[in-house]
Parts: sequence; structure tokens; C-alpha cells
Amino acid sequence: MKNEKATRKEIIDQWLKQAGWNIDDRTQVIEEFDIKVDLPEGVNEPQTQYHGHQFSDYVLLDRRRNPIAVVEAKRTSVDPRKGEEQAKQYAYNIQKQFDCGLPFCFYTNGHDIYFWDIENYPPRKVFGFPTLQDLERWNHIRKNRGHLGEEIINTEIAGRPYQIQAIRALMEGVQARRRKFLLVMATGTGKTRTTIAFIDALIRSNWISRVLFLVDRIALRNQARDDFSEHTPNYSTWPNDGEIKFDPKRRVYISTYPTMLNIIEENKVNISPHFFDLIVIDESHRSIYNVYQGILDYFNTITVGLTATPTDVLDHNTFELFDCEDGLPTFAYTFEEAVNNKPKYLNDYQVLSLSTKFQKEGIRKNTISIDEQKKLMAQGIDVEEINFEGSDLEKSVTNKGTNALIVKEFMEECIKDQHGVLPGKTIFFCMTKAHARRLKEIFDQFYPQFHGELAKVIVSDDPRVYGKGGLLDQFKNSDFPRIAISVDMLDTGIDVPTIVNLVFAKPVYSYTKFWQMIGRGTRVLNPGNLKPWCKEKDDFLIIDCWDNFEYFKLNPKGKEIKQTIALPVRLFKMRVSKLEKAIEKGLDEIAEKEKKRLRTMIDALPQKNVAVMEESSLIEKVRDDSFWLKLNVEKLSMLEHSVAALMRTISSIDFNAMRFEKDIVETSMAVLDDDKFSLQRMQEVVTAQIAELPLSLNVISKHQELILKALRSVFWVNVNESDLNLLSDELGPLMKYRKRQDAPNGVGQMSINVRDELIKKEYVEFGPDKELISISRYKEMVENAVKRLTANNLILQKIKDGKEVTEFEVQTLTQQLGESDPYISEKLLRRVYDNKNAAFLQFIKHILEIEPLGSFSEHVSKAFEHFIKNNTTLSSNQILFLEILKDFIIDRGRVTKKDLVSAPFTQLHPKGILGLFNPNEINKVIALTERVVA
Repeated sequence: MKNEKATRKEIIDQWLKQAGWNIDDRTQVIEEFDIKVDLPEGVNEPQTQYHGHQFSDYVLLDRRRNPIAVVEAKRTSVDPRKGEEQAKQYAYNIQKQFDCGLPFCFYTNGHDIYFWDIENYPPRKVFGFPTLQDLERWNHIRKNRGHLGEEIINTEIAGRPYQIQAIRALMEGVQARRRKFLLVMATGTGKTRTTIAFIDALIRSNWISRVLFLVDRIALRNQARDDFSEHTPNYSTWPNDGEIKFDPKRRVYISTYPTMLNIIEENKVNISPHFFDLIVIDESHRSIYNVYQGILDYFNTITVGLTATPTDVLDHNTFELFDCEDGLPTFAYTFEEAVNNKPKYLNDYQVLSLSTKFQKEGIRKNTISIDEQKKLMAQGIDVEEINFEGSDLEKSVTNKGTNALIVKEFMEECIKDQHGVLPGKTIFFCMTKAHARRLKEIFDQFYPQFHGELAKVIVSDDPRVYGKGGLLDQFKNSDFPRIAISVDMLDTGIDVPTIVNLVFAKPVYSYTKFWQMIGRGTRVLNPGNLKPWCKEKDDFLIIDCWDNFEYFKLNPKGKEIKQTIALPVRLFKMRVSKLEKAIEKGLDEIAEKEKKRLRTMIDALPQKNVAVMEESSLIEKVRDDSFWLKLNVEKLSMLEHSVAALMRTISSIDFNAMRFEKDIVETSMAVLDDDKFSLQRMQEVVTAQIAELPLSLNVISKHQELILKALRSVFWVNVNESDLNLLSDELGPLMKYRKRQDAPNGVGQMSINVRDELIKKEYVEFGPDKELISISRYKEMVENAVKRLTANNLILQKIKDGKEVTEFEVQTLTQQLGESDPYISEKLLRRVYDNKNAAFLQFIKHILEIEPLGSFSEHVSKAFEHFIKNNTTLSSNQILFLEILKDFIIDRGRVTKKDLVSAPFTQLHPKGILGLFNPNEINKVIALTERVVA
């Protein structure tokens, strides 16, 4: 426990130095800063030497030597928030005395630091002092920021009504000094573009200067960087292609979670906790609530979360992270809204469900035909040993016949290109990388004429995937490959509008991931992204080989994924248990070695990780030599619970080596307990890992003698602590070279080739419209039927030649088409062509390309979209009102002034339009309604 003086010299001074402040330079920092205070009215003379004066512990100065921040210090045992009022008084009195801007406030006890931008934001905990550049940037922002309600949105970046509404909701929140926001927008509706337009508006209005855009994969980082370069080319971004060194002079920083965590923790770059003014989290996954939560805590600033996961399945943690009530994000735009919009913003899909015999019944003797059994026996495989459930496929067993059947059915049923021969762009979602490569081999075997270019394996650890001309670039922008066979990498975030087929060749248990995977096909093909191999796209096909849609009908939120205990936490806890056991048994040498190893793990904790910084007093205690002299129950409990929990922050390690180390520790505990059964089990676990070390590598062959020795049973008969330590120290670092081998004997994965058969092949109902046949498909069938019948139908020929037809002929034609396949009626045509007023003859003329037929809903939607795009200063509630008005007109075909002050228009304000718009704006809205219903 330190007094205030010691706290300042030993801790706070060091914090300030880390932020670049020279404590000994009075042009930067003044300690015990003298602040003159006006005496109370009626008092003329100071009664003590301090009366009429205050002394701030530290005052930080800007380049002009003006006070820019005050720091109030308390000793380590005192809650720093007791200094809040003092810091506030100092700031106001300095402002009054020096006629300067109001200084920023900090108060700290050395362990916890609080920052207060008085008159702008409430106090908040931070994890370091700002640099001089940070403070001057804040000062500039505070003096020059404009009113966001008057800032125009760049509709060239994001101009759809719902995008403008989302941006306006964010801007209204920022203007109201809120700091955390959550956007829920269906995949393909432009989350990134919406965010870029929001960032652009904040930068132009001087609310922010630097932005961090976080993604979870390199491919998504590159994609986001391309989006920023396209839409805001005047904003410098980091990193550029091939750029590794961090550049502190950029405007927009796009990074993966691990990269940014390493920048914070490894001290290669001294990045201030106040470096960014805004953080965007793109498609945050559960890691953000564990290891990567430290990034958000370290940069405690305005934060925007982006997700495509529907609000009804988002978990409590997500809403809590962004200070939202459960189920109520800052803004939401659903898949159903995007599909049903006129014109649609996303494509709907059809689902073809396939199931094979082996998937349903498993692979065992009684499910394999006699002929196939004979083939297996001829290959030396004992059929009696084959006994697998359907769920074991591609886990314990791989069957080429099942994979071949899936490929064959895909090629028959998939959506083809305009020539009707080759599949359109397709993603196969596979279980493992080995599974992906086996599927590619089947494509190459069945279709050798494409020289291996039809399908490609695209996985994250292949360096040929990235960059210009890489596999991902080829899949997006070239004719071939047509099929991307992937494991996890293409499940989320990748934007390829020309995708028309998705194949679920694996079971999925996460509803969030399930919808992200579906989102790969939802993009609408606009004129700007037409390709020679994809000229049109009205919907897309999902081939589901594992009953995923059926699973999510029964389990709408998917499988509850249990949080696993991080490996470093498990290892630390295990070593504490071993230490406790050694102390109990009086094994002093083993106990001392465990103490040393535990202290090494504690020293490896990342000092700049927020979770570690918050427990600085605890870390200080366990690093003291005296803590380890007499370890009692209380100290061991502290290690096992409080300190072990911090081990989750360790990320820059070789996890293969650590996993091997954990297994060795578990083995050594079995030796200490003389537990023969556990020792035998751990012997199998350890030797299985050692056996996978390839002796052909020079780095491993050096240890060949030890490896071969450890694989012999005799080594384990009298194995001792020294032997196990040798294995851990010598072979642990080599575990990254392990190569898993498929084995046909049940150890690993059995590989067979048995003919499989299809037992289910059906379209299933799933999606917004729950229709077995899409409207677009019906329209296509109707148009083909009419054009086909024209060759022999005299009435249709008259219409095509532009001749007049009588009412009787129209009725006759109606009857004839009503008896055709597909069934054609005026009622169905009105629904299909979205026109409630057109007559039967008008539809026929439209199909025969004589007279174009407009869609009423598209006409209305485009008028409203144009109106909102030209009035981007509308508030989010005003835009929502216009969306309700648009739907009202599309549904009823008209609207009156009286309607605008009645339900449903009163749900946003009791007075309807009168409560949300001023008279001039009301006139504009009424003029809009008159134009669209005219």
C-alpha cells in the first residue's frame, strides 16, 4: 500500500512518461500547479497561506503552454473517484484564471484512471493517459464540430432509405452523446457502405479524426479496405498491400482482432488508448466477449457494432455490450424487409434437401450391399470392423461414394449459367480441409475436361488465396473456378453477387452462422456487377445435404455453445493443483519447479491487456518474492481462481506446445498419485501426439532417439518427473510440426469407397414467403407458355401483330390460358406482376413485348427513395414515417390527408404527420403522395 507521494512517483509518473510526457519539463507538466481562487464575498485578506489557492497535483500543457488537462492523484488505497469534484473545480478555476478552454479532467490512484470531458460526456474509466497529440485533437474536435442534425449524408455511398435512416439514427445518438450503438442489418443490405457513409459524415462535421474498423479475417480486412478506397478515396487507410509497419498518420485503420491485440500488447508500437475516436466491430463473434474484449476496453471510445444476426436470436451479451435493451438495437433492417421491398434489395432462395442412405442409416455391414462388401474384402478391409453412424461421416470415416453422390446431384440440380451447361458460381461448405480436398478430387475425376479449374479449394491457410489474381479474386472476377470449396473462410462476410448456388455439405449448429452462410447468395445482381457467366439472377438455390433447415425449424436458436475454458487457464490451474499436491507430499524439489513455472506464466501476461491492468494490484502482490515463501490455502486459492482467470489474456503462444505441456502435467499428476489407470490413458494421449512428429524434418530428426524411446512401452513402466520434464521441454516446441495421418484401422479416420444411394430429394419450405415455387419461377413459366402458344393460337397472333381484338376474343383467350400448364389467370398475373389495376390483355401485351407494364409498388418505392435521398437531413423517425406511408400506399393504392393523422401514422407521434414534420415539410410529403397515386 503506497501513500500519495509514492503513488505519484512510482506509478502515475510512469504512466505519464508512457504517454510521452516529460515530468521534469515544466513546459509540458507542472506539479502542484497553483490555482488562484476568488475569495468569498466580504473577505479581503487570505487567512492562511493556502486560502485563496488550490494546488492541482498535475497540470498538462499544450504546445502554447496553456493548461489542457488536470490530473488529481490519490494514494493506491483510496477510490480515485473521490477526486472527481476536486478535478472539476480545478478545471473550472483554471479556465477562469487563464481565460482558456476548459481543461480535460483525470483522477487516479495509480491503478485506476478516470477521464472526464466536462460538459460533453460523463466520466469513464480509461487505461492510460492521453498523449499531447490526443489532447490537442480532442480540443480541436470540441471547438470545431458541427451539429450532426444539419450534416448532409453522401447518398452516393449509401443512398437507400433504410441506409439513410440507419445513419441518421447513429448521428442522432452521437449528437446526444451516446457512445455505443448496434446496427442489425441482413447480410447483403450494405452494412459496410452504411458505416462508411456514417464515418464520412462524422469526419466532415469534425466529430472524429481516426477510425478503427475491426474484422475477424484477412479476407474481410482486404474487402473492407477496397470498399473504403472505392467510396472515400480521400481518406488514407492502413494497411496497404504488403504493409506491415504500423503508420500513425492514417485516417482509417482496418485490422483483424489478433493483429490489433498484438499491436496493443507487444509494445512494438506505443499506441495510445486514446488513439481512435471511433471503433467499428464488423460481425463480432463470441471472441469479442473473451480475449478480444480487451481491444474495446483499451480503446474506450465511441463504438458501433455491426451484425446480420436477426434480433430475435442475438444473445443478451451482444445487446449488453452496446448498451442496448434486449431485442432493441439502435437500428434493424431484416432479410424479410429486404426481400419484400419493391424493388427487392435481396434475393430469396429455394432449398433442395438431399439425404443419402448412409447419412440416415450409418455405414455398417447390414447397410452395405453384398457386392460392395466383396469389393471391400478384396481390398483387405474387414467388413465386420465397419460400424459408423451417419454423423460419423467425414469425422471417423470418409466414404467416397457419399461424396460422389452429392457432387452428381449438385451437377444435375444446380442453377446453371446462361448456356445451361456449367454451374453458376457456387460455394460448397465443407466439414474439414481434408473433406474439401476430397470433393475437389471428385470434381476433377468426373469432369477432367476442365483441367482441374472447375472447382478450387479456398481455405484461409493457403497463401495463394489472397491478393490480386489469388484464388478468391479468381472466384469473384473470373469465369473459373465456378465452385469454391471452403471450410469456414467463405461462411461469412465474403461479397460475391454472382453466387447462385450454396451447398451445405456439413451440419451447422449455430443459427448466427447459418444465416451468415445463407447471406453469401442473397446479393442482388445489379447492372454494375453483371458477368459473362451470370447475366441474370432472380433467386438462388441452396442444396442442403445435412437437414440444416429441418434442424433450425425444430431448434430456432440452434445449439447452445458452451464456453470452453481457455487452454492457458487450464494449464495454470493444473500446475497449481500439482504444486498443492507436491507440498502435501513434501516433494520440495517438484514444488519449487512448479513455483518457477507458474511465475513464468504470470510474467508472460500481456501488461497492456485491460483485464491485466484492472488487476494490477493483484499482479503486483503475486510477483513479490515474499508471496511464494509460505503458500497457504488462501494464497493457493487466489492463484487457482483470481490469477488463473487472467491467463485467458495470453494469446501470443504456441498452443500446440501448450496443449502437449498440459498433457504432460496431467501425466505427472497421475505419477504422483500412483494412478495406474490414468497413467495408461495419458500415455496413449501423449504417445499419439509424439507419433505424429515427422522424422523426415531435420528439426525433428535431431530428437529421434528421444522420440523413439518415448514410443516404447518400456519407457512408461517406471516413468518419473525428470523423464516427463524432458519430454515437455524437448518435444513440446516441435508439436507445431505434427501431421495427422488418416488410418484405415479405426485410429484416425477410415477411408472407404462404397456406393451410396439417395433416399430423400425434395424442395422444402423455408424463407419469407414459404413457397414451394417462387413468383419469379411462375412468371418465367407463364411467359414461356404464352410465347410457346403464340405459334398456334390465332388470338395471340393477332395481339402480337398489333391488331385489335374483341372482348369475346379476350374472354376466349382467358379461358384457353386458364386450361394451360401452368394455370394462368388475371388474379395470379396481378400478383406476379405487382399491378392491381392492369387488365388481362395488358399482361399479355407485356409478355409479348408490345407494351411495357410498370409495377405500382416499384413506382411508389422509387419515388419515396428519391425523396429521401434528396432530403438526407430528415430525422430517423421522419424516415420511418415515410416508410410506413410508402407501405400504406402500396397496400391500398391511395392515401388521404385525414389518414396521415390516424393509425398507423400515430404510432410514432400521437399527432401523426403534424407531430413529426413542420408545415413546409408536410406540404412536400403531401405533394409526393399526390404524384405517386396520380
